[in-house]
Amino acid sequence: MAQVEHAHATNRNGNAHRPANGSIDRGAAPAIAKALNALLADSFALYLKTKNFHWHVIGPHFRPYHLLFDEHAEELSASTEELAERVRAMGARPAGAEELRRIRDGKRPSIRSQDMLSELMEDNEAMAEEVRKVRGLCERHADAASTSLLQSLLGQTERRREFLCDLRREQEEDNTF
Repeated sequence: MAQVEHAHATNRNGNAHRPANGSIDRGAAPAIAKALNALLADSFALYLKTKNFHWHVIGPHFRPYHLLFDEHAEELSASTEELAERVRAMGARPAGAEELRRIRDGKRPSIRSQDMLSELMEDNEAMAEEVRKVRGLCERHADAASTSLLQSLLGQTERRREFLCDLRREQEEDNTF
């Protein structure tokens, strides 16, 4: 497992700024930062995969998939930024390391648009499950700022998955999937 590197910024006098952890258990901060870094790696991987699918989707569902994938990629980009900022606020260094990510990439010579949709549904569900686990860790250690961020990210992730499921359901009903 990757080590969480602590990066303390300094002020004009050269004194280290303390992490913005509020009243969380100081001993839990490294574990929370590591868990947030794993989510950061997943969020970035899912962003890249979604953007890649946006660029490469073809077929009869091009327009709705293309637009939805782009919207989801933008949301994931913002989530990635928020996670990195929270890791930094905890006094750790945002890693986004390859070994931390659990989302596999979508790089293949060709992939059917229906398979893109299915993969993104599964990836968003997996991401939601990981967010729930990390939120639980943050709640146990009274990290209100991370808990709030993760609750927001969970809502976004569940909404993305639901949009993908709805699109798939519509196309199955129309026999166009």
